[in-house]
Amino acid sequence: PENYTSVSSLTEPKAVQESMEKHETSYFETSVLTHARKRFMWLLFLMLSATVTGTIITRYENAFSAVPLLVSFIPMLMDTGGNCGSQSSTLIIRGLALNEIRPRDVFRIALLVGTGLAVINGIRILIMYRDPRLALVVSLSLTATVILSKIIGCILPLGAKTLHMDPAIMASPLITTAVDTCSIIIYFYIATRIFALAV
Repeated sequence: PENYTSVSSLTEPKAVQESMEKHETSYFETSVLTHARKRFMWLLFLMLSATVTGTIITRYENAFSAVPLLVSFIPMLMDTGGNCGSQSSTLIIRGLALNEIRPRDVFRIALLVGTGLAVINGIRILIMYRDPRLALVVSLSLTATVILSKIIGCILPLGAKTLHMDPAIMASPLITTAVDTCSIIIYFYIATRIFALAV
Protein backbone atom coordinates (compact mmCIF):
# COMPACT_ATOMS: atom_id res chain seq x y z
CA PRO A 1 0.00 0.00 0.00
CA GLU A 2 2.82 2.38 0.81
CA ASN A 3 4.50 1.76 -2.57
CA TYR A 4 1.22 2.30 -4.36
CA THR A 5 0.72 5.64 -2.64
CA SER A 6 4.20 6.84 -3.46
CA VAL A 7 3.89 5.90 -7.16
CA SER A 8 0.50 7.60 -7.36
CA SER A 9 1.84 10.79 -5.84
CA LEU A 10 4.64 10.85 -8.41
CA THR A 11 2.40 10.32 -11.42
CA GLU A 12 -0.56 12.50 -10.42
CA PRO A 13 -0.62 15.94 -8.79
CA LYS A 14 -1.92 15.97 -5.25
CA ALA A 15 -4.50 18.64 -6.03
CA VAL A 16 -6.01 16.50 -8.79
CA GLN A 17 -6.21 13.49 -6.46
CA GLU A 18 -7.97 15.54 -3.81
CA SER A 19 -10.43 17.05 -6.28
CA MET A 20 -11.27 13.60 -7.66
CA GLU A 21 -11.76 12.18 -4.17
CA LYS A 22 -13.97 15.11 -3.27
CA HIS A 23 -16.02 14.66 -6.43
CA GLU A 24 -16.49 10.93 -5.83
CA THR A 25 -17.53 11.46 -2.22
CA SER A 26 -20.01 14.21 -3.05
CA TYR A 27 -21.43 12.12 -5.90
CA PHE A 28 -22.13 9.07 -3.75
CA GLU A 29 -23.46 11.13 -0.88
CA THR A 30 -25.96 12.88 -3.18
CA SER A 31 -29.34 11.19 -3.51
CA VAL A 32 -30.54 9.65 -6.77
CA LEU A 33 -33.48 12.05 -6.79
CA THR A 34 -31.15 15.07 -6.63
CA HIS A 35 -29.01 13.75 -9.50
CA ALA A 36 -32.11 13.07 -11.58
CA ARG A 37 -33.56 16.52 -10.85
CA LYS A 38 -30.37 18.31 -11.96
CA ARG A 39 -30.21 16.40 -15.22
CA PHE A 40 -33.96 16.50 -15.90
CA MET A 41 -34.22 20.28 -15.73
CA TRP A 42 -31.36 20.80 -18.18
CA LEU A 43 -32.62 18.15 -20.59
CA LEU A 44 -36.16 19.56 -20.45
CA PHE A 45 -34.87 23.05 -21.22
CA LEU A 46 -32.75 21.76 -24.11
CA MET A 47 -35.57 19.64 -25.52
CA LEU A 48 -37.85 22.67 -25.63
CA SER A 49 -35.12 24.90 -27.08
CA ALA A 50 -34.51 22.36 -29.86
CA THR A 51 -37.81 23.47 -31.39
CA VAL A 52 -35.90 26.52 -32.63
CA THR A 53 -34.06 24.26 -35.09
CA GLY A 54 -37.35 22.95 -36.45
CA THR A 55 -38.64 26.50 -36.89
CA ILE A 56 -35.52 27.49 -38.84
CA ILE A 57 -35.82 24.46 -41.15
CA THR A 58 -39.49 25.26 -41.80
CA ARG A 59 -38.55 28.83 -42.71
CA TYR A 60 -36.30 27.56 -45.52
CA GLU A 61 -38.95 25.33 -47.10
CA ASN A 62 -38.65 27.17 -50.42
CA ALA A 63 -34.93 26.39 -50.55
CA PHE A 64 -35.71 22.69 -50.07
CA SER A 65 -38.18 22.79 -52.94
CA ALA A 66 -35.69 24.44 -55.30
CA VAL A 67 -32.72 22.23 -54.36
CA PRO A 68 -34.03 19.07 -52.62
CA LEU A 69 -30.51 17.67 -52.30
CA LEU A 70 -29.73 20.31 -49.66
CA VAL A 71 -31.74 18.35 -47.10
CA SER A 72 -29.47 15.29 -47.33
CA PHE A 73 -26.46 17.19 -45.94
CA ILE A 74 -28.18 18.49 -42.80
CA PRO A 75 -27.46 15.41 -40.61
CA MET A 76 -23.79 15.41 -41.62
CA LEU A 77 -23.35 19.10 -40.76
CA MET A 78 -25.15 18.82 -37.43
CA ASP A 79 -23.33 15.64 -36.40
CA THR A 80 -19.92 17.00 -37.36
CA GLY A 81 -20.56 20.25 -35.52
CA GLY A 82 -21.77 18.41 -32.42
CA ASN A 83 -18.78 16.06 -32.45
CA CYS A 84 -16.31 18.93 -32.81
CA GLY A 85 -17.97 20.87 -30.01
CA SER A 86 -17.91 17.82 -27.74
CA GLN A 87 -14.21 17.28 -28.46
CA SER A 88 -13.38 20.84 -27.45
CA SER A 89 -15.62 20.64 -24.40
CA THR A 90 -13.95 17.43 -23.21
CA LEU A 91 -10.47 18.93 -23.59
CA ILE A 92 -11.47 22.11 -21.75
CA ILE A 93 -13.13 20.19 -18.90
CA ARG A 94 -10.02 18.04 -18.57
CA GLY A 95 -7.90 21.19 -18.65
CA LEU A 96 -9.99 22.73 -15.88
CA ALA A 97 -9.46 19.64 -13.72
CA LEU A 98 -5.70 19.68 -14.31
CA ASN A 99 -5.28 23.47 -14.48
CA GLU A 100 -3.80 23.11 -17.98
CA ILE A 101 -5.95 25.22 -20.30
CA ARG A 102 -4.62 26.62 -23.57
CA PRO A 103 -7.67 28.00 -25.40
CA ARG A 104 -5.48 30.12 -27.70
CA ASP A 105 -4.82 27.08 -29.90
CA VAL A 106 -8.49 26.30 -30.40
CA PHE A 107 -9.09 28.62 -33.36
CA ARG A 108 -6.06 27.33 -35.29
CA ILE A 109 -7.04 23.72 -34.63
CA ALA A 110 -10.64 24.44 -35.68
CA LEU A 111 -9.47 26.13 -38.89
CA LEU A 112 -7.22 23.20 -39.83
CA VAL A 113 -9.85 20.56 -39.00
CA GLY A 114 -12.65 22.49 -40.71
CA THR A 115 -10.62 23.12 -43.85
CA GLY A 116 -9.53 19.47 -44.08
CA LEU A 117 -13.07 18.15 -43.70
CA ALA A 118 -14.40 20.76 -46.13
CA VAL A 119 -11.89 19.87 -48.86
CA ILE A 120 -12.60 16.14 -48.56
CA ASN A 121 -16.37 16.67 -48.64
CA GLY A 122 -16.11 19.15 -51.51
CA ILE A 123 -14.21 16.63 -53.63
CA ARG A 124 -16.68 13.88 -52.71
CA ILE A 125 -19.68 16.02 -53.72
CA LEU A 126 -18.04 17.05 -56.99
CA ILE A 127 -17.40 13.40 -57.87
CA MET A 128 -20.86 12.18 -56.83
CA TYR A 129 -23.11 15.04 -57.97
CA ARG A 130 -21.04 17.07 -60.47
CA ASP A 131 -22.32 20.27 -58.89
CA PRO A 132 -19.64 22.87 -58.01
CA ARG A 133 -22.11 25.19 -56.28
CA LEU A 134 -23.40 22.43 -54.03
CA ALA A 135 -19.83 21.44 -53.19
CA LEU A 136 -19.02 25.07 -52.35
CA VAL A 137 -22.10 25.47 -50.14
CA VAL A 138 -21.35 22.35 -48.11
CA SER A 139 -17.62 23.08 -47.86
CA LEU A 140 -18.09 26.67 -46.65
CA SER A 141 -20.84 25.62 -44.24
CA LEU A 142 -18.73 22.80 -42.84
CA THR A 143 -15.71 25.05 -42.26
CA ALA A 144 -17.80 27.71 -40.52
CA THR A 145 -19.67 25.11 -38.44
CA VAL A 146 -16.49 23.41 -37.22
CA ILE A 147 -14.88 26.72 -36.22
CA LEU A 148 -18.01 27.91 -34.44
CA SER A 149 -18.59 24.58 -32.67
CA LYS A 150 -14.99 24.49 -31.42
CA ILE A 151 -15.37 28.00 -30.01
CA ILE A 152 -18.72 27.16 -28.39
CA GLY A 153 -17.22 23.96 -26.99
CA CYS A 154 -14.54 26.04 -25.27
CA ILE A 155 -16.68 28.93 -24.04
CA LEU A 156 -19.53 26.95 -22.42
CA PRO A 157 -17.43 24.88 -19.96
CA LEU A 158 -15.50 27.99 -18.95
CA GLY A 159 -18.78 29.85 -18.48
CA ALA A 160 -20.17 26.98 -16.40
CA LYS A 161 -17.14 27.09 -14.12
CA THR A 162 -17.48 30.86 -13.73
CA LEU A 163 -21.14 30.40 -12.71
CA HIS A 164 -20.13 27.59 -10.29
CA MET A 165 -22.02 24.96 -12.27
CA ASP A 166 -20.92 21.47 -13.26
CA PRO A 167 -19.47 21.76 -16.81
CA ALA A 168 -19.93 18.03 -17.45
CA ILE A 169 -23.70 18.22 -16.90
CA MET A 170 -24.39 21.61 -18.48
CA ALA A 171 -21.90 22.05 -21.31
CA SER A 172 -22.27 18.93 -23.48
CA PRO A 173 -26.06 18.97 -24.05
CA LEU A 174 -26.10 22.75 -24.42
CA ILE A 175 -23.31 22.52 -27.01
CA THR A 176 -25.38 20.08 -29.07
CA THR A 177 -28.42 22.38 -29.10
CA ALA A 178 -26.42 25.55 -29.82
CA VAL A 179 -24.32 23.95 -32.57
CA ASP A 180 -27.36 22.36 -34.26
CA THR A 181 -29.14 25.70 -34.42
CA CYS A 182 -26.08 27.63 -35.61
CA SER A 183 -25.11 25.04 -38.23
CA ILE A 184 -28.59 25.15 -39.79
CA ILE A 185 -28.57 28.96 -39.91
CA ILE A 186 -25.08 29.04 -41.48
CA TYR A 187 -25.92 26.31 -44.00
CA PHE A 188 -29.09 27.85 -45.36
CA TYR A 189 -27.73 31.38 -45.29
CA ILE A 190 -24.83 30.29 -47.53
CA ALA A 191 -27.11 28.11 -49.70
CA THR A 192 -29.64 30.88 -50.33
CA ARG A 193 -26.85 33.27 -51.32
CA ILE A 194 -24.95 30.93 -53.64
CA PHE A 195 -28.05 29.41 -55.27
CA ALA A 196 -29.89 32.77 -55.20
CA LEU A 197 -32.90 31.17 -53.55
CA ALA A 198 -35.90 32.98 -52.13
CA VAL A 199 -36.60 32.36 -48.46
